[in-house]
Amino acid sequence: MKNAICEIILLLFFTIQTVEAEIMKTNPLTDKEQKLAAIAAYSAKGDLSGLKTALTAGLDAGLTVNEIKEILVQSYAYCGFPRSLNALGTFMTLVHDRGNKDLEGKLPGPLPMGKSIDFGAENQTKLCGAPVKGPLFDFAPAIDEYLKAHLFGDIFARDNVSWKTRELATIAMLAVIPGAEPQLKAHIGIGKNNGLTDEQVKFILEIAKPIASPDVFQKGNGNTEYFTGGEVHVAMLIINKENDLSVYNVTFSPGARTKWHKHTVGQQLLCTLGTGYYQERGMTARQLHPGDVVEIPANAEHWHGASPNSEFVHIGITAQMSRNKVVWLEPVLEDDYAEATSGK
Repeated sequence: MKNAICEIILLLFFTIQTVEAEIMKTNPLTDKEQKLAAIAAYSAKGDLSGLKTALTAGLDAGLTVNEIKEILVQSYAYCGFPRSLNALGTFMTLVHDRGNKDLEGKLPGPLPMGKSIDFGAENQTKLCGAPVKGPLFDFAPAIDEYLKAHLFGDIFARDNVSWKTRELATIAMLAVIPGAEPQLKAHIGIGKNNGLTDEQVKFILEIAKPIASPDVFQKGNGNTEYFTGGEVHVAMLIINKENDLSVYNVTFSPGARTKWHKHTVGQQLLCTLGTGYYQERGMTARQLHPGDVVEIPANAEHWHGASPNSEFVHIGITAQMSRNKVVWLEPVLEDDYAEATSGK
């Protein structure tokens, strides 16, 4: 009897481990980490409307006020005082409007004894895995001093947010700043040196991508009749009866997709933002990125939509619209969607 119970317990343990491993493959960041990456990216972008939405989602997910404050303060080192101050002002107003009822969280402890430049240099070496030197710092010693004393000393020595979390936020910030590619590459390395995996870095970049390059067309109205898995917005851009043509902008939230359907004449998709998928019945799903074009044959049963972790936007073109009918079919099942987007 005892042996049987032990076998059951072991089976449950390994089953749980397997399930957790599969979840981490498709969703390598926790919900809080995803929300924090979005907050960091919106703050660096200077998009205060998007930031307010991200801040609300972060608080609702359980991020504390002091965790978020810490990241928004840190942001000034990467995107400047104006955006950091504006982000903090937006957050202050939101916390007040929510009745100051959100969890305050841990405050940082005292800084280490000694000079900031000394323990900052130690922190920088630990973060990077080796002392940081170079001709740029010989050319401008002041910037080396500021980096060591203030950024890696005064900021990174504050211990209420881990270095891994700070690097997660830094990568998200740098990913939306034009011209910061060398620094982004460096901080991806630093992040991996402090516990971030390749999959987690990829996920952070997927979160930041649509924030960095928002859709230039209007988002349109929400539509739930022919879509599942999340929010979908459709904006009609052109309805030209003379040329028998319609053009529309479709925005999918992460995980959202069309139902299976077909067009009696066909359809074209021009991908403009994020990461998505297109799949014809019986075929392997094709991953889509900005700049990709999809030619959908007449009467081919198919679906298209966002990846599980990225917003996706495409322009849809329907030619010969007067006789190009859409035949809507069944929803794409969760298991089928997961398999199609797993990359296997």
